[in-house]
Amino acid sequence: MSVKKHPIYNVQFALLCLSSFLFSASFNMLIPEMPAYLTGLGGAEYKGYIIGLFTLSAGISRPFSGKLTDKIGRVPVMAVGSLVCVVCGLLYPLLTSVAGFLWLRLFHGFSTGFKPTATAAYVADIVPGNRWGEAMGIHGVCFSTGLAIGPAIGSELSEMFSINAMFYCSSVFALLSIVILMNLQETLEKKEPFRFSMMQINRTEVIEVRVLAAALITFLSYLSYGIILTVISDWGGHLGVSNKGLFFMVFTVSSLLIRFVSGKMSDRIGRVRIIKLSLIILVISLVLIGSAVAPLSLMVGSAVYGVATGMLSPALTAWIIDLSHPDHRGKAVATMYIALEAGIGLGAFFAGSLYITDIIMIPPIFYIAAIMSFFAFLYLQVIYKRRAQLKPPDGSSNT
Repeated sequence: MSVKKHPIYNVQFALLCLSSFLFSASFNMLIPEMPAYLTGLGGAEYKGYIIGLFTLSAGISRPFSGKLTDKIGRVPVMAVGSLVCVVCGLLYPLLTSVAGFLWLRLFHGFSTGFKPTATAAYVADIVPGNRWGEAMGIHGVCFSTGLAIGPAIGSELSEMFSINAMFYCSSVFALLSIVILMNLQETLEKKEPFRFSMMQINRTEVIEVRVLAAALITFLSYLSYGIILTVISDWGGHLGVSNKGLFFMVFTVSSLLIRFVSGKMSDRIGRVRIIKLSLIILVISLVLIGSAVAPLSLMVGSAVYGVATGMLSPALTAWIIDLSHPDHRGKAVATMYIALEAGIGLGAFFAGSLYITDIIMIPPIFYIAAIMSFFAFLYLQVIYKRRAQLKPPDGSSNT
């Protein structure tokens, strides 16, 4: 595939970042109000399904979104992801039974299964290979900003007007994301018209073997995020943190700040070096969180965790693209997200299985997560180092 490369800071990239900001704010503005809303429907015992069903369908859809990204184009797949958010925001006020809500959460997950996959491939198409890390970092800032302010917007709308107003606003944000996408030039030159046969996935189309090393690191490192989503509210409450969202605010701010420089660092000194440094910081952060004895020490752990993930995420995504074949970037990115969601899901399942109500179990859970992240570092330092590294198509360093 021959794609014209452009400078990183251009209108297309700016529009893509704005679209991703609106998209992430759209689906994340619902999260804080969902538990109370489901309880009001009579489904309090199903609160754990709010994230679980969303993540499940996102993971299931990755092979399809990866294949379609490489077949019909980047822009249509991104638009489908945003369109799912539009539809779901309109349906939440109508499907007011517990069963309807849960089915809708399952459907809603297809949005993140489609848009981020095609977005990463689009960034790789329009940005020179020696600046992929920087581009992923800047795009990550926009996406994460949407994740951060979405909940605040949603809660404010729900309090000032109604929860239905929040749902409709979610749809409006997603619709604006689509409008922006329609102004993007498609970057896949060898496009094919959509055929239903494209929805048939064989085993060779699920995983991109070229990127398995990076996918393994993704899986091991994101186990910790699933654990945090599951137990951090109770752990913070036990330590005296009155605002349950404070941990995520501190984590998000530190992650955003480091992203301005971390992606560029991976372009200059190598993906694997930055990833190894990130994993060491990740291990330290998890130990700090698990050993916290007061709100301040927990917030320090949160800030360090944000630094680790803010460095790790753009470097991992750029490394995935480095290792992939240009004609299979969609599948490669999908492979990364499958590993990411498997890590989050298994981390959440593991934490939920060990911790039910006994608060004393939470520190060991974080220490085990730290060990898993250290295993990822050892893999890169010992096993991967011995293997010949695949050079990216443009010859940029991935070491």
